[in-house]
Amino acid sequence: MTVQTLIEQLNLKTLVEGELDREVTDCYIGDLLSWVMGRAPGDSAWLTVMGNINSIAVATLADVSCIILVENAALDSEAKAKAEMHDVTILQSEENSYHLAVKIRDLLG
Repeated sequence: MTVQTLIEQLNLKTLVEGELDREVTDCYIGDLLSWVMGRAPGDSAWLTVMGNINSIAVATLADVSCIILVENAALDSEAKAKAEMHDVTILQSEENSYHLAVKIRDLLG
């Protein structure tokens, strides 16, 4: 599945449009950035409430497909600029991590 398919199927809001044709093969939930950096699988959709500049660095290092800010968590302007510079897709959902992860699992089959 691609990031674009994820956006369409889950009605996600696009905050930063990065590589929308990138594959999504997994899902990871985490807010402790050092933990995510060492454990998030590459090509995963990362669900978090962390919309700061450090999350962009972690997304790049972990090579995730996209960041999904859950529960309408905000993306700060510095993080948005950094995400645009590094082509990191940032999405937003009003759902919580658990419910969104279940839906992603169902889509991934």
